[in-house]
Amino acid sequence: MTGNAAPRVRGGPVPSALPSDNLTHVELTFVEKKIEHWIRFGREAHEQILDRRRRIFSFRPDAIFAFVRWASNDFGTIISRIDILRAVCPSEPYQTLPFVRPGGDILLKIDGWPKVEQVLRHIDAIQAIGIDPEDVSPDHWRHVHNRLTANHEPRAYTGDQHRAFLLRRRAEP
Repeated sequence: MTGNAAPRVRGGPVPSALPSDNLTHVELTFVEKKIEHWIRFGREAHEQILDRRRRIFSFRPDAIFAFVRWASNDFGTIISRIDILRAVCPSEPYQTLPFVRPGGDILLKIDGWPKVEQVLRHIDAIQAIGIDPEDVSPDHWRHVHNRLTANHEPRAYTGDQHRAFLLRRRAEP
């Protein structure tokens, strides 16, 4: 390859590993009964369709989103995982994660379908009380991660907790 041309794959140029914008980019894939990567919640700033099986969702700094990955082979499920991340600003440190560029602040990472299913039910419970999961306190997602990692049930997120979080956030300089 010569010059500054981007490498090409079917569907167009390969997105840069280091995006030139301030967004966090997540590559989503869907191959029926083989690979499913999807966003469970989060407010995307942009969507780019690469081909009929792949697209990229982009999130602004500080956006919180849930990224679910599932894959199988002829013998069954080989990965079930959910990550809840906060998109970072360009100057912030971050953790790397497959399919997420450049990376993010990982608030929760859970492997294995039984625990992933618990997180999905927890998200449903938060939505059932009228709160968008992307607006939940990052500390609560860390709490859920820690409790499930220790094989304990996480505490429910309440409207009172949410109001207190919003007041604290407003009071920060």
